[in-house]
Amino acid sequence: MPEDWEVAGRRVRVTNLDKVLFPGRAGEEPITKREFLRYTEAIAPTLVPYLSGRALNLHRYPDGATAKGFWQKEVPDHAPPWLPRWDNPEADPGETKTYLVVDEPAALVWAANFGGLEWHPWTSPTAAPHCPSYALIDLDPGTSTPWEDILTLARLHRAAFEHLGVTARAKVTGRRGIQIWIPIIGGYGFDETRAWVQRLSRTVGAVLPDLVSWKWYGSDRGGRARLDYTQNAINKTLVAPYSPRPAPGAPVSAPIDWDELDDPSLRPDGFTIRTILPRLAARGDLFRDVPDHPQHLPPIT
Repeated sequence: MPEDWEVAGRRVRVTNLDKVLFPGRAGEEPITKREFLRYTEAIAPTLVPYLSGRALNLHRYPDGATAKGFWQKEVPDHAPPWLPRWDNPEADPGETKTYLVVDEPAALVWAANFGGLEWHPWTSPTAAPHCPSYALIDLDPGTSTPWEDILTLARLHRAAFEHLGVTARAKVTGRRGIQIWIPIIGGYGFDETRAWVQRLSRTVGAVLPDLVSWKWYGSDRGGRARLDYTQNAINKTLVAPYSPRPAPGAPVSAPIDWDELDDPSLRPDGFTIRTILPRLAARGDLFRDVPDHPQHLPPIT
């Protein structure tokens, strides 16, 4: 039976609350839609600052994480009238016109009830779609890349940021890799951020060239990792911090401190919707530097 939940002053209709959305990990119970929505409601106040004022691409799994998912960008006709949204004035015929904008916690709960298990905000705000708020680095493992190699590449980036005096924050992806977000002042274009990240990644990759491939297709990489700078483009997205991933146990893309790269217990999918909230309560939001520290990108020579 559908239920009406009160979420920060909004009434959100939720459905199929006993449905299993994520299988459990070994020795753990599966995760129902009720538990997933409760997590969404709990994490929303922390997460909304990273989503507010941005178009959101949803990766939907209405039949649960074990079924095939698909991308949903257009706000459906049946969406409640209070749902925040943005009409893209540059949308061509056949392209997504109206995007969800999660400006309040209830909008995220609505998206989760709609089957959105993964949340991917644009890196640029709706007010300036061609001007990103941060530059992105995606340490994308190849088929034979061990976790230790990803950690090594992340540590090299850490050293580069220290050398350059750049504020950056890392998060494990909830799958196999690490992503790094670099807050920047307004006014940069995607061509500039992409070129800067490419220069940085080429410099870092040159230290250990045997670990990295610059080939576009995974089949051409010989199993090696890719330092992906191409996500620095309009309507290209990386998964939001604290977003679940469609895998057993509902792992999340979890912000980490730089010194955790030296913790032997760190795993790319080690945090779940059941463990991230206690960690958040104990450590605080380790991604707060992203919205709080806009900066110029220094030259890389």
